[in-house]
Amino acid sequence: MRFALVLGMALMALSPPALAQTASYTWTGFGKSGGVGGSGGKCASYKMKIDVTVTGTDIKGLFQQEGRVQRNFEATADAAGVFRTKAKVDGGSMDVKGTISATKASVLLDGYCKFDATLKKV
Repeated sequence: MRFALVLGMALMALSPPALAQTASYTWTGFGKSGGVGGSGGKCASYKMKIDVTVTGTDIKGLFQQEGRVQRNFEATADAAGVFRTKAKVDGGSMDVKGTISATKASVLLDGYCKFDATLKKV
């Protein structure tokens, strides 16, 4: 009996760790004026697609404004699912902040315009 218990504990210690689950989210929509770079009234005509993949606390995002090149960002979420980072764009960067949790999935890209995305799980 004692041997079986010790053997079981040893096997558990040697087993690989549980893999973090991956979740994917998406959003397509239009910008709003008021970004930190301020493009004024044109923002409402700028269409953006955002795709986010979450593995554990690792957040990886791709975003592309219609007619422009695809960009990306990476961040680490805290215990509440909140993250903050910057994404490189031509001429500087955009502020990226968001929340991925059981009740909320959102990203705000704040640069020349604001793209306030309520993400949909795919």
